[in-house]
Amino acid sequence: MTDAGNALLKLVPKAEAKQSMKDFKSDQEVRWCPGCGDYAVLAAVQGFMPDLGLAKENIVFVSGIGCSSRFPYYMNTYGMHSIHGRAPAIATGLASSRRDLSVWVVTGDGDALSIGGNHLIHALRRNVNLKILLFNNRIYGLTKGQYSPTSEVGKITKSTPMGSLDAPFNPVSLAIGAEASFVARTVDSDRKHLTSVLRQAADHPGTALVEIYQNCNIFNDGAFEVLKDKQQAEEAVIRLEHGQPIRFGADQSKGVVRDAVTGDLAVVAVTPENERDILVHDAHSASPTTAFALSRLADPDTLHHTPIGVFRDIERPVYDTLMADQLDTAVERDGKGDLAALLARGDTWTVVG
Repeated sequence: MTDAGNALLKLVPKAEAKQSMKDFKSDQEVRWCPGCGDYAVLAAVQGFMPDLGLAKENIVFVSGIGCSSRFPYYMNTYGMHSIHGRAPAIATGLASSRRDLSVWVVTGDGDALSIGGNHLIHALRRNVNLKILLFNNRIYGLTKGQYSPTSEVGKITKSTPMGSLDAPFNPVSLAIGAEASFVARTVDSDRKHLTSVLRQAADHPGTALVEIYQNCNIFNDGAFEVLKDKQQAEEAVIRLEHGQPIRFGADQSKGVVRDAVTGDLAVVAVTPENERDILVHDAHSASPTTAFALSRLADPDTLHHTPIGVFRDIERPVYDTLMADQLDTAVERDGKGDLAALLARGDTWTVVG
């Protein structure tokens, strides 16, 4: 963990006694459709929370509206089931005013990228100390199966009986374009990978966005089957690891290279002649260019080839810390502060008559 990460975590009180997964399970009945991918994500989060060593009374989960947004009910922490799309805004206020809290946002592709799109991108650009889990099932599940901002073109749903005309968002591309300091993607069915990515997000100082491909077995079953079927996944999933060559496929027979003419990234069969050209993943690069290019490799229709893992993990100033520093400076300069004097100074006017 970085020095900045350590400094921020020190603000959140540690648990007095060792905790287990059971300590983070609430007494509420979990109510999702049988077979929903949300169960796997919930179990992974409850399972790794004890590893953080933080007092559960100082952990908060904030959600918007949607199937995933029931999450706070099932965590034995503080939480708020807020309003549609506004979870990042509410969480920003909480994280900025209470730096002794570990604040998590749980949202879905509809909640985060439709009505909540503006709130999401501004939380990312500000680099508020939030961890945002974006469940992407490419459908509106709670409202019974309408197309969402991540549904593929031509998607036939109750709201698009002749097929969707909208080009879908790529959440990872969107986050990198908004200058997010930590961006990752994982899959609900890969418990080991999911937990690893969540731990890295928890350690990150600033906003960490994790897109989680999640199956809605009622309204969009099998949307990510190519990434989950063992044989197909070997040829489709590109596992990103910082400092390692980007190779995948049977016997690592495929790799990612940069086109010398266009500068774009391409998937090639690895040969002795091009092996040294295989790109080495650098999640800590100051430039977002390569991370963005990696995010564009996945075809939205077939999902070949889909990178998962941490695309970007860089340090930049954290909004909460900057705000706290300003407040400390103001107190040192002006004393405790006088609200009436603040309101009366500067550009004021008098109404006559």
